[in-house]
This record gives sequence, C-alpha cells and structure tokens, in this order.
Amino acid sequence: MERIASFCVDHTRLLPGMYLSRQDGADGEILTWDIRMKQPNKGSYLSPAAAHTLEHLFATYARNSKYSRGVVYVGPMGCLTGFYLLTTGLTPAEALDLTRSAFVWMAEEGEIPGASAVECGNYLMMDPIAARAEAAAMLPVLEGLDAEKLHY
Repeated sequence: MERIASFCVDHTRLLPGMYLSRQDGADGEILTWDIRMKQPNKGSYLSPAAAHTLEHLFATYARNSKYSRGVVYVGPMGCLTGFYLLTTGLTPAEALDLTRSAFVWMAEEGEIPGASAVECGNYLMMDPIAARAEAAAMLPVLEGLDAEKLHY
C-alpha cells in the first residue's frame, strides 16, 4: 500500500502552528488544515478528555461562525497533538481567522455544547478546565502566524 500523505510529513520538525497539510477533491477545493497544538513526540499531549471537549467546542464554533458555509469537518488527531480543520471555499486568511476566533471563544468560560448522554456517546469524558487552558495556550501561537506562510 502507498503511504498516506500525513505519514510523509517529518514529525520531528513540526512545531505548534497551523499548516495546510493537503488539498483534495476534483479541483483541490477541499483543504486540510493541521492545527498543531503540541510538538509531536515530545511527551506533552492533549489529554483525551481535553481533546474531546475541544472537539465539541471547535466543531460547534466553526459550524456556527461566519465561515460555516466553508467548514467541511473539524476533528482531533489520533496522536493527541491537535486538530484537523477541513474547509472548502475559504482563503488561507479566512481559515486562520476562523481558527483564531474559535480558540478565543474556546478559551472563555461557558457551557460545553453536546455534553449530555442524549447528544454524545461519551459525555462523561470531558475536561472543560483543561480544554480552556489548552485553547488559551494556543492563542499566542495563532496570533503570531501569517496567512501567507501556512505550509510545512
């Protein structure tokens, strides 16, 4: 089998940030953004409960934002170092603006959307305190990024 694109990235060189990791679709219209919150293989990872909470927050925000028409998917990386954001029809500047504003919102106090047995398959595995701290820690990284330089 062929190696998938994400396994072709040198993870020993990745730092926290936001990167365009792939383009898919007939015309390359689906962009996969790597929202890397932790440096890979350095021993610091998102806890499963924090990642699950951030997933609820990030997905809810993105799908309710002014960019919602361009949001295809938001989900955690299995390695617990960040999230994938898939977009269509958004410029890099818009994707970065969406991500920055989502992280500002995720760092604030408030209810966690979908945190009930009716709405979620593992609603007890939530850690709002850790999730908000992780979001806040990512804000300076996102603020320092240039939309024209979001590549590995």
